[in-house]
Amino acid sequence: MEEKIFEKTPREISLSRAAQLKSRIEDYLDIRDKIPKGMSAEQQEKMKVKKEKILKLFNATEEDWKDWKWQLKNRISDVDTLTKIINLDEKEIKAVQQVQKKFRWSISPYYLSLIDDDNKFDPIKLMAIPTKLEIEKKSGKSDPLNEEFTNPAGSITRRYPDRLIINVTNECAMYCRHCQRRRNIGSDDLHQSREIIQESLDYIRGNPEIRDVLITGGDPFTLSDEMLDWLLGELHAIPTVEYIRLGTRTIVTMPQRVSDELCNILKKYHPIFINTHFNSPIEITSEAKEACEKLANIGIPLGNQAVLLNGVNNDKFVMRLLNHELLKCRVKPYYIFHAKKVVGTLHFNTSVDEGMEIMEYLRGYTSGMAIPTYIINAPGGYGKTPVLPQYILSHGKNHVKIRTWEGRVLDYPSIPSKPIEELLK
Repeated sequence: MEEKIFEKTPREISLSRAAQLKSRIEDYLDIRDKIPKGMSAEQQEKMKVKKEKILKLFNATEEDWKDWKWQLKNRISDVDTLTKIINLDEKEIKAVQQVQKKFRWSISPYYLSLIDDDNKFDPIKLMAIPTKLEIEKKSGKSDPLNEEFTNPAGSITRRYPDRLIINVTNECAMYCRHCQRRRNIGSDDLHQSREIIQESLDYIRGNPEIRDVLITGGDPFTLSDEMLDWLLGELHAIPTVEYIRLGTRTIVTMPQRVSDELCNILKKYHPIFINTHFNSPIEITSEAKEACEKLANIGIPLGNQAVLLNGVNNDKFVMRLLNHELLKCRVKPYYIFHAKKVVGTLHFNTSVDEGMEIMEYLRGYTSGMAIPTYIINAPGGYGKTPVLPQYILSHGKNHVKIRTWEGRVLDYPSIPSKPIEELLK
């Protein structure tokens, strides 16, 4: 007797497909909870212990800890104090002493509390504490983007037709070891004078095509509330400036800076956008999340500009978790920057293939909200260049051949449109 073949119902087909899709992320689900993150109970407990050690060392209180001015004033920048807080072996201590003769370092007490002494290659430690690699590799440039040659007035950097940067300070709450502007750090914290900033403002007024202004540094949130209020007010009053952007890492390295007073200033000058710089899930702590939420609650859209860093986040699972944690803080993953070839930072550089592998993995395996744009800054200051996996394999007259996120190759119709006026005749 001939066996009767039953067709699958739509629900059976759907369940089969759902199981197939789940199987595609089982590797991530297996490892997700093993990736260190700032919101885990284990990490929070380690931070608490480190924080208590720091407060005792500085004879400080909980109220001091919450004060951004105290955090900034008490940045750790000497080896003796550093070794009283975190564990460093003799080779690491010697490396810090050698590097500081050439490159400045300094870390906020808060950010130092994130370092895990149990992990010799802790990502926070790699980003914050100098290593011998900074002076072993001799190549790289001090100014790979040629910002010196894109400075038409004041402290402006202009690389695009309708937007520009005002660089307002060289000061940061923590001097990242991968910093693209380490040439500006020097040995002292220097805010731009009002005269230099006024010259920048005058240039913007005289060039009405400038519709988008980014305030950066250093970190603009190291400026006083009064200075920020004045600068934002001046920019907001220029009719041709449509919105203002601020680039800050203090949300990550000193979240105490996002005070009620700061929020009251910022909300006067909408539309304002803020891009910050989380590189590791460990950086997303309860304090950082609170700072993000305070900014989001006053109507400021938040974006994140991560840098692809060897030993920190050049792993598809780590980058995916980072982006998921960001969205939980109401921060949209915006860019992943390929690390620039800055002198003293080349040990952080990865291959472009590593970045492409991460982008290939994110597309389809997580939501579009969690997928930033992978960017290479063109050498010589010629701007951001998006680098994308190739999903269009070929063009035909009336079709394109596409590759889906699963690797399926399909033909898709691509018929030229007729003018709407012709269609409506």
